Amino acid sequence: MRWLKQHGRRTLLALLLCLFAARERSAAQQFQFLPEINAYYRIQPDLRLDFQAKETREAGDPTQAEIGPSIDYFLKPLLRLKDVTEFDLNDAESRPLQLSAGFRYIPSADAPTVWRMQLMAIPRVPLFAKIWLADRNRFDLDWSSKPFEWRYRNRVDLQRNFAIRSYHLSPYLSAEAFYQSQYHKWSTTALYAGSRLPITKHFELNPYYEHQNITSKHPNQQLDQFGLILNMYFGAGN
Repeated sequence: MRWLKQHGRRTLLALLLCLFAARERSAAQQFQFLPEINAYYRIQPDLRLDFQAKETREAGDPTQAEIGPSIDYFLKPLLRLKDVTEFDLNDAESRPLQLSAGFRYIPSADAPTVWRMQLMAIPRVPLFAKIWLADRNRFDLDWSSKPFEWRYRNRVDLQRNFAIRSYHLSPYLSAEAFYQSQYHKWSTTALYAGSRLPITKHFELNPYYEHQNITSKHPNQQLDQFGLILNMYFGAGN
């Protein structure tokens, strides 16, 4: 862990370089590396500003960058959730409900630029054996040179914290389904496995594996993706 703390800035720089370098890769590539950076700033106990920059390819879209801010509102922490997320850098995990609204700018070399409004509601409940469940309900409302389109995404996460001596990590498993208005059907499913790994008091890494099954067009498309997320937490309480 001492090595990780000493090299936190280098990790941030490396992720930034990966984010821009990944823009040069072909959209036809079936196995991809997807870098992502998220910055969170707590304004008040129940209010937070976010900024995201990432490389993404999902639901049959080409490889794209996605950049933009969001604002989050939280209910007060739930005692049982607070107990099982005690060492979590992301204070949102202890909240039984998170509401979020944001905008994303999505440029692409081979598709129209998209302006997206992103709306989310995430209830969280403790289960058993210190496992908790989050049910992310997300609407993507897209404007571009094409007709208006929308997408509903439902992602269920199961997560548990583990301790290795004084170090705490948070592995998780997730499943997500996409409904897309232009196809009038549930067109994509995705499975995730990953872990959040704290580096310092304010920084954590989140490596994950994702498998997508896309049925919007014939033949079906299978994508295997490895992602690496850098999360940064600042502001009141961080």
